[in-house]
Amino acid sequence: MIQSIASSSTQALYGFESPTRFGAQSSKLTGVRSGSATSSSESSKSTTNQASQLTPDQQRQVQQLKEIDRRVRAHEQAHLSVGRDLVRGGATFSYQTGPDNQRYAVGGEVSIDASPGRTPEETIPKAQHIRATALAPSDPSAQDQSVAARAARMESEARTELAVQQREEVANSGQGSTFMYRNVERGAGTIAQVGGLLNSFA
Repeated sequence: MIQSIASSSTQALYGFESPTRFGAQSSKLTGVRSGSATSSSESSKSTTNQASQLTPDQQRQVQQLKEIDRRVRAHEQAHLSVGRDLVRGGATFSYQTGPDNQRYAVGGEVSIDASPGRTPEETIPKAQHIRATALAPSDPSAQDQSVAARAARMESEARTELAVQQREEVANSGQGSTFMYRNVERGAGTIAQVGGLLNSFA
């Protein structure tokens, strides 16, 4: 899951809340007894003994937890890979302890910078990058989709702002040209009049 860091000015400009989270949906396996995490100093022999003491149902639960752990880590890695330059810190995971007393990731989160750029020109590619980061996993969650939609809105608003700026620039440059042209016309008329006066005295 990704937590996006957006400044208060971002909220005012683009109208979305902070912080925003997106990433893997947490998956919990019911019926798994909880316990403490196995320390790294425990021997592999005791782990093997624990596994062999599990019931067939508990072994199935362990396999399910392993699969959930694999999917959650792959999901967060996809966010990290695509959003490298947006990421603020690594992935953090929430865990569930299986019947074998091993901890398995069942949810995850990555923080990213989701604030707009200083200008619409900077904001547009950044918003596209945020959207790509949100949709990077093959199984984007509802939260991922929500962040992607917000990034799309941010891009759209930046494009609108850019278009307004460009129209204003064109309008201002057109007025300047007209003003200069009128001054030249006035100046040419004055020169012609002065020339006429000089000719009349010659």
